[in-house]
Amino acid sequence: MFRLAHISDVHLGPLPDVTYRDLASKRMVGYVNWQRNRRHILHEGVLGHILDDIKASGVDHLAVTGDLVNLALDAEIELAKLWLEALGSPESVSVVPGNHDAYVPGAFDKACRFWGPWMSGDGGSATADRHSFPYLRVRGNVALIGVSSARATAPFMANGFFREDQSHRLATLLDKAAKQGLFRVVMIHHPPVRGAVAQHKRLFGIGNFQKTIALHGAEVVLHGHSHEPTLNWIGGKGRSKVPVVGVAACGQSFGGAHPPGQWNLLEISGDPDAWSLRLVRRGQHGTTMPVEDLASVDLVGDADSGAKVVTGRTR
Repeated sequence: MFRLAHISDVHLGPLPDVTYRDLASKRMVGYVNWQRNRRHILHEGVLGHILDDIKASGVDHLAVTGDLVNLALDAEIELAKLWLEALGSPESVSVVPGNHDAYVPGAFDKACRFWGPWMSGDGGSATADRHSFPYLRVRGNVALIGVSSARATAPFMANGFFREDQSHRLATLLDKAAKQGLFRVVMIHHPPVRGAVAQHKRLFGIGNFQKTIALHGAEVVLHGHSHEPTLNWIGGKGRSKVPVVGVAACGQSFGGAHPPGQWNLLEISGDPDAWSLRLVRRGQHGTTMPVEDLASVDLVGDADSGAKVVTGRTR
């Protein structure tokens, strides 16, 4: 069995010192939002509990689906590299960028330079850029495919983008992994399903993404961005259905509009003829309570119905 941890929307804080020059951009809006809202609901203590629980669980790999930082300040990006080094080696941690990691023009390129070892495929350079996505990593019988939806946008916008050039490369990697008999995990920041977030936060290219999955197949898609623990389904190859799994922001504190911090445990077993996927959501019920199972569900492909929930428990 391969045990994969999934977290997203870390939003490392507190913010470093900010100059007036830093705020002469979209960052002014984000800075005000941080001071009024995010700094109160994103808590390092919650993030620490989540990461301690992941470490104690002895997972095989960790997937981070974006938004490591807040305003993509140079100091934030550099600090996030140190955080990644403490989190785990590039061999054991895979990252895709989010919209906050590409908050203003130029930020995405710097994030790629600093976080490249965690955002690059096997057997190639440890550097990354906007043309190196998606990337492919193989760990055990699992293919981890990292897609980038990150791009700088106008103030008050948080959209993602999935264009034709990336869809062609994704198709190639999906086919390659299928030929090797691997369980294909696609990681992307923005949810590739309609209605998952408000229009100003949605992914442009949802139809393109879903068409690629429908033609070439995948076993599961992981995303962040919504700050919600969600489960949706999109069409896969043939008559199959592919689960699309979101996760609560792992640093989210209590009392906000979204659930407090959680992480997903995905237990993968079987083979291409009969894959088995179990999703366990873990988090806290209260500020002093330990991290524990909040819900669990078995996701199994079915030739007639496409996919079905075999068991589920929520409390």
